Amino acid sequence: MGFPAPGHPATLGNLIRLAPLKLYEIPAHPKLLTFSRPTSQHVTSSPGSPDNPPDIPATIMPLKTFQDDNESGASARHRFDEDGRPLLEPFIIAVLDEAITFIDDILPHRFKPASERTSRPADAIVQLLKHEIFGQTLGEIPWESRYLPRNPPTDVGKTGEAWFARSSEHSDEPQRGTASFSEFESSLRDNHSEHEAEYTPDVFDARLVLDWTIPRPPAENAPGFSHYQNVSMRIFEMGHKLPPPLSPRVFPVLVITADTGASYGPDFVIVQIPVNIETLPEAFYSNGRNLREGEDSLRRKKPVLGVYTSIERCRLIDGHIKWEMATASDAKGSLPMWAQKMGVPGAVVKDVGLFMKWIEKKRKSARTSSDGQSLGRAS
Repeated sequence: MGFPAPGHPATLGNLIRLAPLKLYEIPAHPKLLTFSRPTSQHVTSSPGSPDNPPDIPATIMPLKTFQDDNESGASARHRFDEDGRPLLEPFIIAVLDEAITFIDDILPHRFKPASERTSRPADAIVQLLKHEIFGQTLGEIPWESRYLPRNPPTDVGKTGEAWFARSSEHSDEPQRGTASFSEFESSLRDNHSEHEAEYTPDVFDARLVLDWTIPRPPAENAPGFSHYQNVSMRIFEMGHKLPPPLSPRVFPVLVITADTGASYGPDFVIVQIPVNIETLPEAFYSNGRNLREGEDSLRRKKPVLGVYTSIERCRLIDGHIKWEMATASDAKGSLPMWAQKMGVPGAVVKDVGLFMKWIEKKRKSARTSSDGQSLGRAS
């Protein structure tokens, strides 16, 4: 279909991982003022030291090992605020760049085709792929020497990540079995988490926890997020039903969406990263507030907190939409990983059909509403 050819294999990033982000590893928000980095991780050297710029955690940002050896301490310092948090724009750019690299380079070079399946009512054939990232490989990631350094997880190197991906191509048409790119934008990119709860039967809640106000600079100014546009960043708790006797699962995720500004045509990406919000008062399931305030018996159950990460990308080229998604997860609890690996591939493929079915339902509802309004005017 003329989609851009992938480049050479890239190294794994340190942000889009199953290891949850900590509250002090994400950009500032009015609700996060009391969640600062542990004082033991702050710089203790004299101010202005070339190795440890002031106010930046030494264990988080070892400047000597940055990929760009010519980068000054002052330049690196501008990625963090005075509390050692990553600034909003560098953080979002780093996450989106890592996501694009994963889809463009890692997915085509390291994932192995598993099967081709249908997902009715979608017309497209869905290609399923898989890739196992071993613990040793994750331990070799330069966690502390990336553009946005991050402390490696305490158990890094002990457990791996089982990734599954799918790829499908769809006609850019608003008709049954497929969808127009504008429908993908309004239904997949926009309000992504809320819409996922609408078209996925097993998702019983998409609970908004935090929402960042993203500045939108005037058109005549340079964009604040490099070439990325229409950026959003929010934290959700996604509730999933599991068959009895298993407890419901809740996945707290930081969700970033953006248009990529690609030169070849419309292109957007959705990234979800696990985040630990157990100590955040605004959380609902993670801190147990749901046990008292849940709207019904399902939402009042004590859930198991799982971890989930995903990258989703849609591109429009020559009248066709390429929809790609890669994900890794761990539902935790008593559900063994071997059982999860058996169930995830089917769910990944099934989502394509569920989305198309939901889109068609929305079209019918819009037509019915339009016909009703027309009859009202005629009478």
